[in-house]
Amino acid sequence: MDGAKLRAWWFHRQGLDGRLAGKTAAEVLEQTGWARSVGGANPYLTLFARAGTSRQAADDAVARLEIYELPSARGCTYVVPASDFALALKVGQGFGHEADMKNARKLGVTDDEIDRLCEALLGQLERGPMEPDELRGAVGDRVRSLGPEGKKKGLTTTLPLALGKLQSAGDIRRVPVNGRLDQQRYRYSIWRPNPLSTFRRTVEEAYTELARRFFRWIGPATLAEFQWFSGLGAKVAKSAVDPLRLQSVNEGAAYLMFPDDYEALLAFQPPSDPAYSLVNNLDGIALLRRDLKGLLAPEDVSRHVFAEKGLTELGGLADLPNQAILDRGRVVGLWDYDTVSAAIAWTLFVKRSEAVEQAVARTERFVRDELGDVRSFSLDSPKSRAPRIAALRGMK
Repeated sequence: MDGAKLRAWWFHRQGLDGRLAGKTAAEVLEQTGWARSVGGANPYLTLFARAGTSRQAADDAVARLEIYELPSARGCTYVVPASDFALALKVGQGFGHEADMKNARKLGVTDDEIDRLCEALLGQLERGPMEPDELRGAVGDRVRSLGPEGKKKGLTTTLPLALGKLQSAGDIRRVPVNGRLDQQRYRYSIWRPNPLSTFRRTVEEAYTELARRFFRWIGPATLAEFQWFSGLGAKVAKSAVDPLRLQSVNEGAAYLMFPDDYEALLAFQPPSDPAYSLVNNLDGIALLRRDLKGLLAPEDVSRHVFAEKGLTELGGLADLPNQAILDRGRVVGLWDYDTVSAAIAWTLFVKRSEAVEQAVARTERFVRDELGDVRSFSLDSPKSRAPRIAALRGMK
């Protein structure tokens, strides 16, 4: 199938063409997918790019538990809608916390020890939300140091192990101290009712439900792309997808989608006029399938951009090196926010126009007035971003 049509279709399905304007934060995430959150701005930009959602509206939705950041697919944190809280928790179990416990057991930590610590933490949290330092002080020597060997493995004490277990079980949730999704300081709170308390699907059924959502959010996609997103092994991923009865886009093709979506794709006509959208480098249109090359026009595959290891061909990267400017699903430019000038630094692969300048200005106002910065992840900073910004301004 024509690459330009596929890119425009993904752009449309992801709601980046304006079709979701005015929808609630929960509705956007239900229709286009969970928003990856690593202490950066992606959840805010995801909602703004699709529905024009203000930061305050997003924060209010978090406060009302209409959307929330949870350990989810692959054990990674995503902002998910309330309708998917239980599913997100279920499919995340066995990943993040269990991976940490495998390392901890090698350091002499037992499951019984963590279970006892969990009980002590729940007892303290019955009194009200508490920050990690407060919890550590409250439970005393039930938290123990894992010493230099633990530090090498990123496990300084047993407290994060217990908190991680309680989160993945839906017994507690992290509450942003200042209510924002792009900063990582939390209190922990008892979660009642536990979202999993009425969830009756088996883990296999949960994986199939995850696959159902994935292919609705971003189909056509490959089985391998779903496998990466879900973190499942090849056999388990195939078993999750098989009940959906997906069909190939072309005879023998790797791309799969629901039959009704296939009919809609055949009838779909890409817009003739440009439609620009500025998105984060972790936006679902890029991250769900993690196929950057599929979002590039052939002439841009060999374009050199500044990446982690210096100048690199854009088509050889797995992930976007900067935030992206899209036109009907094609990456037509890159951008980052410069806090020094309080402006977006950007470069374009196509001819500039009033339409793209308006799109940049709109996002720039949102970032400057409501976010203050655009971090890709928690450790991203204006200082670490400076070489990327200089490279953007130097690109021709």
